[in-house]
Amino acid sequence: QVQLVESGGGLVQAGGSLRLSCTASGRTFSGYAMGWFRQAPGKEREFVATISWSGGSTAYADSVKGRFTISRVNAKNTVYLQMNSLKSEDTAVYYCAAQPMGRSWTNPYWGQGTQVIVSS
Repeated sequence: QVQLVESGGGLVQAGGSLRLSCTASGRTFSGYAMGWFRQAPGKEREFVATISWSGGSTAYADSVKGRFTISRVNAKNTVYLQMNSLKSEDTAVYYCAAQPMGRSWTNPYWGQGTQVIVSS
């Protein structure tokens, strides 16, 4: 089992920035890809960004490219999501996810989520 705990959400004005953190505990963090997903009210959960175990490979949703950056510090079992130039449409609950490298993201470990509200 992998336990994931997110933090860093909150209320921010449009154009502002937030940094989300997700710390993993439980079984070894080694070999896991990490990701961020989000779910806005009345919508399905959607992909935001993922990062490989080494950090050498990242992927982003088109809607956040150039504004969000995913990174990780394996020594701290932590993954980050730096969110800049926030827009009202970024308002959502953001979830951290972990998945062994090489597997699809159909059934990852999930955190409990952290709320991000962007006011216009």
